[in-house]
Amino acid sequence: MHIMKIRFYFLVFLLGCTHNIGKENVGVQLKEIYDKNANKISQYVYGINIDSMSIKTEKINWGQSFSNILSRYGVSNNIIFEATKKSKPLFNLKKLKKGKEYTLLFNHNSKKPSYFIYEPNDYTYLVYHLDDSVVIRKEDKSISLIEKVAVGTIESSLYETIEKNSLPIDLVYLLIDVFAWQVDFYRIQKGDKFKVVYLEEKINEKTIGIKEIKAAYFYHNDMDHYAFKYDQGQGIDYFDENGNNLRKTFLRSPLNYSRISSRYTRKRYHPILKRYRSHLGTDYVAPKGTPIRSVADGIVIEAKKNRANGIYIKIKHNDKYSTQYLHMSKFAKNIKIGKKIVQGQTIGYVGSTGLATGPHVCFRFWKNGTQVDPYKQNDLPPGEPISKQHINSFMYLKYKYLNQIEKVII
Repeated sequence: MHIMKIRFYFLVFLLGCTHNIGKENVGVQLKEIYDKNANKISQYVYGINIDSMSIKTEKINWGQSFSNILSRYGVSNNIIFEATKKSKPLFNLKKLKKGKEYTLLFNHNSKKPSYFIYEPNDYTYLVYHLDDSVVIRKEDKSISLIEKVAVGTIESSLYETIEKNSLPIDLVYLLIDVFAWQVDFYRIQKGDKFKVVYLEEKINEKTIGIKEIKAAYFYHNDMDHYAFKYDQGQGIDYFDENGNNLRKTFLRSPLNYSRISSRYTRKRYHPILKRYRSHLGTDYVAPKGTPIRSVADGIVIEAKKNRANGIYIKIKHNDKYSTQYLHMSKFAKNIKIGKKIVQGQTIGYVGSTGLATGPHVCFRFWKNGTQVDPYKQNDLPPGEPISKQHINSFMYLKYKYLNQIEKVII
């Protein structure tokens, strides 16, 4: 009797191993669904029932193409050509990236894959059905949104504090965007503090990114600054506790996050010309290729290259204000004189053309035809405050998130 039990358990073990053949190193998440009609639990990946299929997940090697991958498994050239052609409106298969995974699904006892599956990014996936004729579908992954609260005390910089506390780095850029005109992040001090309520995006329990900041608090220069997200029907804005719009009609910086290497001054030693001269702009150091954004809506009035400025753009925002962006590596697509630009639009990329010692953008701010220091312009028009129509709704949200913020102790 004891021997029979051993044989029985050994048989169960073997059956279990057989069921998992071809599924051990799967880089995708299996989903189990109970099938009432069959009275059993079925397994799915990417919406495909794989009960009678085997799975193979591999990484794309250097120089490997869609054709290379499928040819190895005996897929015909006709099917490969058809898949490549049909894929173009959804995804260019020439853009398969080295090191990214792809998944193949094989029908029982078949050496040819019935499906090729690829995830071009964290949010979507493409399924290529390769039997007979090719059918392709592009799907969005199911995203879970989780509200979280983060806090921190500045030791040296916001970036280092966020990193040290193992918080999402995206919080750096989002907080800078929210408090752009209230907090000087280039002169942040030790002892400054922040609290932030944000929505975290998750797919299959993996954190993908941050959707948005719901509310935030920043202590800087002995002052308390609050921000509450609200949409009055014209897009998301952030408002202080009194309903004043935190945004100006101008962004504070032409780059998302960078380091100021030189500020507006009437006397600066020029590193190339080797003499003192006025520097009527603000230099932002950033890696080559970093997107440069327009700080406000406007029209391109100059887009050219010269010896001193290198590749540069000048934008007229209204009869009073213009801005200029120097030393670009190149213009953004379709940038030309007369082009209408919206605030935050990428207009070019950081470079070191012209009289520049390294990659940066020199940002110049013009007021009534004269170059001025943008950070000393205290009369820049603010955005619209909370209207009477929305005040009650805004106050409800404000107190909801204010309670969350105040409960957290730094």
